[in-house]
Amino acid sequence: MHRSPPYAIALSVLALGLTLLGQNSPPGGTEGAAGGDLRAGRSFIATPLFTEDDDRKILTLFEGLRVADVVDGMDKAGLQGIGLMSPDIRPLWKDTVHYTHRFAGIAVTARYVPTNRPPAGALKPEDYDRWAASWYAEDSPEPFVPLIRKGTALVVEDAPRADVGSIGSNNIMGWKFRGCLGVVTSATARDTDEITTERVPLYFKEPGRGIRPGRNEIESVNRPVVCGGVLVVPGDVVVADGDGVVVVPRAYAEKVARFAREILDGDKKGRRALYQKLSLPEDDSVR
Repeated sequence: MHRSPPYAIALSVLALGLTLLGQNSPPGGTEGAAGGDLRAGRSFIATPLFTEDDDRKILTLFEGLRVADVVDGMDKAGLQGIGLMSPDIRPLWKDTVHYTHRFAGIAVTARYVPTNRPPAGALKPEDYDRWAASWYAEDSPEPFVPLIRKGTALVVEDAPRADVGSIGSNNIMGWKFRGCLGVVTSATARDTDEITTERVPLYFKEPGRGIRPGRNEIESVNRPVVCGGVLVVPGDVVVADGDGVVVVPRAYAEKVARFAREILDGDKKGRRALYQKLSLPEDDSVR
């Protein structure tokens, strides 16, 4: 029996698909088709919506869980190798007594991209101030701020090679005031000495010194982003500690938390027994 070669079959399937698309689309191709004009851009991953009460219930399940426990829970839930950010994303500071650098929060996301506009060049001081103020207001603002609420983990995908401090000692405190538990970025932050003193949990790649004007622009808010090589969808659970950052897809959060809790409880029980044998006083890691 004669068989068509694989490439011929593939071409036939493609032709059929294009024919069906043409039958279901108005003249002009994809313009005006369901979903709008694709030339104007379109997002294909939906942003799910959850209430603050929904978030609170989920975060209760993750209280005290470590990144290691959550990674083990992800493995047990069938999500091996999913959600673990690159070790390049690390904590700015650590508290090894009470572990206040650790957090588990619900993702709110922002994406900044490198600008392709020419630099401002040498301006008169007053002209420079107007230029910078305009950039902050129109090109690189913080439109995600109204979305921050109690339990938020702010995840910022930023211009990867721009020496820019989108996160600094002032705005990170404002985010904390609104309820942000911690901040994770794929790139940089500045004022790192002050942020360490302020004790706001920050996980980042490296210091950045410059301001946003002339370096980056806001691209989207509360859309899926990539941070540390991991997809972060708004509403996902972000867990961070000295081992790094792991992101739990919201659909699996309850199952992962249940498995992780069993693992942590067993670990604490075993270590408490060893503390007793070694005559060590209990600390926050085993309580």
